[in-house]
Order: sequence, then structure tokens, then C-alpha cells
Amino acid sequence: MVVIDTNILAYLLIEGDQTKQARALFAQDSEWHSEAFILIEFSNIIATYQRTGDLTQTQAERLLRQAETLMRGLIDVPHIAALQTARKFSVSAYDARFLVAADSLSERLVTADARLRDSAPGLTQSLVGALAS
Repeated sequence: MVVIDTNILAYLLIEGDQTKQARALFAQDSEWHSEAFILIEFSNIIATYQRTGDLTQTQAERLLRQAETLMRGLIDVPHIAALQTARKFSVSAYDARFLVAADSLSERLVTADARLRDSAPGLTQSLVGALAS
């Protein structure tokens, strides 16, 4: 089981410099989980790409359907838990939701967000670190 945040999902589904590593992680373990907010953030990413002309409407909708299919292990984090975790680690409530999800599954969150990893090193790991474990 792997717990991811939005940037890892985006790396997997949107071709870029980290796609190869994200695909390797998925090949290593395809049971990916996250907080339900991941689909909202991912929708925002692809809406931005669509608005800037980097994705067509058809491509954006296909990516969203892929994300929805892939992310079936979604966890609803209580808002109070996210608030408490945000305060504890001095992170945004958005990032805290992913930390709570990972902690509730006794897993480390895979994230490319270096600031988040610095804030909560015991609950997080990099994509490279996840591949090595």
C-alpha cells in the first residue's frame, strides 16, 4: 500500500520529468490510497492545464476519469483532525489532510513537497525514498 498526495498522482498521469519514477512506484505497488481531497486538487491542476492550452477538454476529462479509477482507496479525514495536524506540523490544512490519511493507514505519505517532508519527516517520504523501500 502506498499513500500519495496530489503531486505524485499528477506525475503518474501527466507526462513530465517525474513520470518515470511515479510509474515505477505504481509498478512496485499499485494499491494507492489518499485523502478524498486529492481529486479536487488534481481537477484544479488539469483545469489549469486546460485553461493555458496545454490540455484539451477531451484530454482533461480522460485524465480525471483515470484519476478517479486509480484512486479508489480514498479516505475522508475529519476536519478537526486536519486542523489539529496543521497546527502540530505548521502546514496548511490541505497538506494536513494527506498527513492524517497516511497516519491513519500507518504508512508514510509519498510527496514531492520538500517543505512538507521537512515539516513532518516521520510521516512523509520522497518519491525516490519510496522507490528505495
